[in-house]
Amino acid sequence: MGSGANSGVDSGLAITAGMSTPTPVAGLFKGRQFDQEIIVLCVRWYLSYQLSSRDLVEMLAERGLPLVHTTILRWGQQYVPEFEKRWSRYTRAVGVSWRCDETYVKVKGRWTYLYRAVDKQGRTVDSLLSDKRDVAAAKGVFRKAMKNHGAPRVITLDADAASHQTLAEMNSAGTLAERMRVRTSKYLNNVIEQDHRRVKTRIRPMLGFKRFDTAAVTISGIELAEKIKKNQFKIGKPPGRPATAPAIWAAVLAA
Repeated sequence: MGSGANSGVDSGLAITAGMSTPTPVAGLFKGRQFDQEIIVLCVRWYLSYQLSSRDLVEMLAERGLPLVHTTILRWGQQYVPEFEKRWSRYTRAVGVSWRCDETYVKVKGRWTYLYRAVDKQGRTVDSLLSDKRDVAAAKGVFRKAMKNHGAPRVITLDADAASHQTLAEMNSAGTLAERMRVRTSKYLNNVIEQDHRRVKTRIRPMLGFKRFDTAAVTISGIELAEKIKKNQFKIGKPPGRPATAPAIWAAVLAA
């Protein structure tokens, strides 16, 4: 997931976790040396807490579980898209007033751009990693967010020209809701600027990404973990209404 995982082909624009049918849980962990509980725990902790993959290796070694850090990174790349598919079935609706902004993430020694949107309560709407800060990237995140959540009533932007141009073009093409408002306000966008810290604080211990595609999957997993912390899923729906995090994850994956 972080600097040690290499898979797929680099791309300039990353949209992860398509909502195709999830793999049956019986086949998801088939043939693995470690059982489902250990794999889910490692990926969940890696995405949720300020731990490096090597920190996790040391913690598990104390419990008699011999792992190498690249195994944890590979698990992340394989399972994050599957986890997203399953959690998406329990997603709560987000608000209709969105705050949109971009922040910087270093990949292979150079800066890339993480476009993100939250609603005015700070609930995550969507995100997209791009190697460029341009109209194509802004259009990608807006289309993705509106496909997943419908059109908002208001979109609040910073001064980024590409985002304003994108929405103007989408409006001219008739792809925006007729009554949707677009406004600029740095003050109102404080909520997303603060929310960027949730993601970047988690990225810091990973010590950088070496590939664009692995960075995109990992960041998507971090966003999932943050949405779980923000109570953006109806976790009471799985059978038995489990109370602990491992039990909730097990129920969501099995449903």
